[in-house]
Amino acid sequence: MIPTASLRETTPEVASGTPTLIDVLRLSTTYLGDHGSSSARLDSELLCARALGLGRLDLYLQFDRPLDERELTAIRELVRRRGKGEPVAYITGTRDFYGRAFTVSPDVLVPRPETETLVERALAALAPRAGDGSHVATSARVADLGTGSGCIAITLAAELPGLEVVATDLSAPALEVARDNARRLDVDVSFVECSWADSLFGHFDLIVSNPPYVTTGELKSVDRDVRDFEPHTALLGGELGLDAYWELLESLQDHVTASRLLLEIDPRRAAEVGALFAVAFPAATVTNAPDLTGGARVVDVLIP
Repeated sequence: MIPTASLRETTPEVASGTPTLIDVLRLSTTYLGDHGSSSARLDSELLCARALGLGRLDLYLQFDRPLDERELTAIRELVRRRGKGEPVAYITGTRDFYGRAFTVSPDVLVPRPETETLVERALAALAPRAGDGSHVATSARVADLGTGSGCIAITLAAELPGLEVVATDLSAPALEVARDNARRLDVDVSFVECSWADSLFGHFDLIVSNPPYVTTGELKSVDRDVRDFEPHTALLGGELGLDAYWELLESLQDHVTASRLLLEIDPRRAAEVGALFAVAFPAATVTNAPDLTGGARVVDVLIP
């Protein structure tokens, strides 16, 4: 917790008992940096904005605003939680993804910017861009397997309203989060509680997924934000990080076909995942798509 005394040792305003927003932001940033946050300033801004009911950019217009004890108490509580490692997205209840705010909870993974690479690749596969940069409307059948918060399925349906999108997840609580996001963002997605494609049938123009790929050994060394707070069922991919890909493939057998599959991967295991799908679909063209760091982030399986 940020002690009240600390808030009164920085500036004359603070010493007089009237800490300002900028004082609290500075102290919160120092506190979170000392407690392991690699994005302490951003975290402080997001948490202060949440506690005060403001947009993050509004903070910059109110740096000199004095804060009363009720506001300080609200900020201290959120900063204390972050200091213990809880992800900011779980504290605020939201995370931005592809320009939209998604509700998140400890029942789902926090959406990552790198997953936007999968969305971009899917949009390009489904519909070309018009001259104004927008995607041309199209009709296609798409499945998102292991949807979690629904960020991939909902984004595709929102960007291309003509799509028929179905999203699956084995976790009923995760599906409740996804359904809430679809309702709030006014997007039509069908949700099915099942493992991967087990309860799906027929042909899909595109199947997308962000399967778990953290190995059992790697879990010990990942950031505590992830290790201690995010759902392990959505993180762990077994000893080699490939179990979920095997399970996904098995779930397609006999009752589901697809023209294309796009799957997020750990760049370090691009070759193994690519080989797995090349064996499963011998006639397919298997390529990789890089993320902004240049690492292979998506396996693209084009099936003739």
